[in-house]
Amino acid sequence: MSQFEKFKDEDEEYGEPRGGSMFRGVDKAHVIQEARAFNDPNVESSKCIQIMTKLLYLLGKGENFSSKESTESIFFPMTKLFLRDKDEKLRRLMYLVIKELKPDTDCVIIVTSTLTKDMNSANDLYRANSIRVLCTITDTSMLMNIERYLKQAIVDKQPLVSSAALVAGMKLMRTSPEIVRRWVNEVMQAVQDKNAQMVQYHALALLHSIKSNDRLAVSKLVSQLTKQQLKSPLAMCLLIRYAVNVIQEAQGDQAKQYYDFLESCLRHRSEMVIFEAARAICQMNNVTQRELTPAITVLQLFLSSPKPTLRFAAVRALNRVAMAFPLTVTTCNVDLENMISDSNRSIATLAITTLLKTGSESSVDRLMKQIGSFMSDIADEFKVIVVDAIRALCLKYPQKHRILMNFLSNVLREEGGFEFKRSIVDTILVLIGEIPDAVESGLGHLCEFIEDCEFTYLSTQILHLVGEKGPKTSAPGKYIRHIYNRIILENATVRAAAVSSLAKFGASVPSLRGSMITLLKRCVHDADDEVRDRSTFYAAVLSSGDDAMIKKFVTDVSPMPLSGVEKTVGEYKEAGDFSQPFNFAKAVIAPIASPSKKKDQPKDMGMANLGGRGAGGEAGGEAR
Repeated sequence: MSQFEKFKDEDEEYGEPRGGSMFRGVDKAHVIQEARAFNDPNVESSKCIQIMTKLLYLLGKGENFSSKESTESIFFPMTKLFLRDKDEKLRRLMYLVIKELKPDTDCVIIVTSTLTKDMNSANDLYRANSIRVLCTITDTSMLMNIERYLKQAIVDKQPLVSSAALVAGMKLMRTSPEIVRRWVNEVMQAVQDKNAQMVQYHALALLHSIKSNDRLAVSKLVSQLTKQQLKSPLAMCLLIRYAVNVIQEAQGDQAKQYYDFLESCLRHRSEMVIFEAARAICQMNNVTQRELTPAITVLQLFLSSPKPTLRFAAVRALNRVAMAFPLTVTTCNVDLENMISDSNRSIATLAITTLLKTGSESSVDRLMKQIGSFMSDIADEFKVIVVDAIRALCLKYPQKHRILMNFLSNVLREEGGFEFKRSIVDTILVLIGEIPDAVESGLGHLCEFIEDCEFTYLSTQILHLVGEKGPKTSAPGKYIRHIYNRIILENATVRAAAVSSLAKFGASVPSLRGSMITLLKRCVHDADDEVRDRSTFYAAVLSSGDDAMIKKFVTDVSPMPLSGVEKTVGEYKEAGDFSQPFNFAKAVIAPIASPSKKKDQPKDMGMANLGGRGAGGEAGGEAR
């Protein structure tokens, strides 16, 4: 019999129909009706299993059962199935259903005796599962009656039973901590057990939870265990984390002792423990470059590991270290460059961003060539991370802004979503604001981009910036064509932003004022009222020749409190006296502070941080 036929027969045995899923059309009323079969002494186990599976499916979906439904219709009939001692599959599902239903206290008393009997069963599976169920459904008063059995289970020779009792103890710490604290001796004995690795892990977690409120006790526990050699790699990883927490409060020789323990873990036989120790050292507060060196060496070895998980973990840890100690990570640059072509795009992206943080000014050109072929192969979310790393690199080496600007411009013209395009535009805006020499090249790249930009938000943002910065460049006239093309080709929002941008050129560059007035007058018959109003207003102001008025209404416009204007206009309309013109001075209720321009600092370019989005927030107001 083939493996497929075997699974097919099992599915049919436990109720899987040939035509599709057994959960199709399942509802609460149907399952409650079927649960009556539990009362039938001759009911088959396979049918009971099918009913319980449907019940667990509904509970997993969040279906609510009333107290009457869960007790009278399901719980009480199901308890009769406990008589079938030899059916392990049925018994395991019964344990799950009881845990999920969470019966009332009165119902718990009925099933407690049966579960207590299972705790002393010869079947290890029954013992472990009954412990989990009892500790989930019982309260503190009933827990006293089974405490003796739980203590015995903690030091049981069977790892399955011991781990079940320890995990149950961790759950009981939330509800009955005073009872669990009496199990310290048994839990400590489980920690010393070198035969069961998972038991050691669970025992250490519970012991730390018991002592967590006493910092001195935790320190003594960690100090004691660091002098031993826990066999379980999971327990060692947990001990490393506890040691790091203790180091934060330790001083002098004690801190040195814990650091020596972390360094010794770098030579452990388990890769899991080695990485956990290296990561812990890298994340320690006030760690020195000398203390980092052993951890960086280990992470560098992991970069060439055949296991993708180890490579990813190592490069992510190095990525974080590179923010504080870029020179220390520089020794890994050769290995990181080899990872750019890694088949795992997450690893390749982290390698690129780490290189951008650690690279020197002389290596920028080579890095950009490598990244160029890399960008087309990754998703937009990874491209955003790379762009943010390039922003930080350009702010670090302003002399290389031309190469980096050209790279961003080329990437900007490629296919991509809104978030990716916005990250590039925001980066160019930051570079224009921070590097004076990058203004003209940056504006040129942005103007080329809006010729084929499909995002209204980005077009208005760029038009606002061109209106602010363009008139101050050496050749402001070269931007007019790009702006006027938007009036001809784009939607109403972009046309309105373009009109405002043209007005700023006319106000700031007297030699272009006549041409700007002509272009603005061509827009007075636009289909959109906002575009018509703006063009009419700006053309009139520029035609007046009054520099003070032009400065007040075009170049140095202060934010207008729109809520105050709306309220005053409403009052003006309600008064009905239109013989007097509307007075804007009455609309000013309180001055509005202009947004402060904060210097954009290089940010964490790790996988979890996709960068800020604060540049260019004024464009939205310009587009209204």
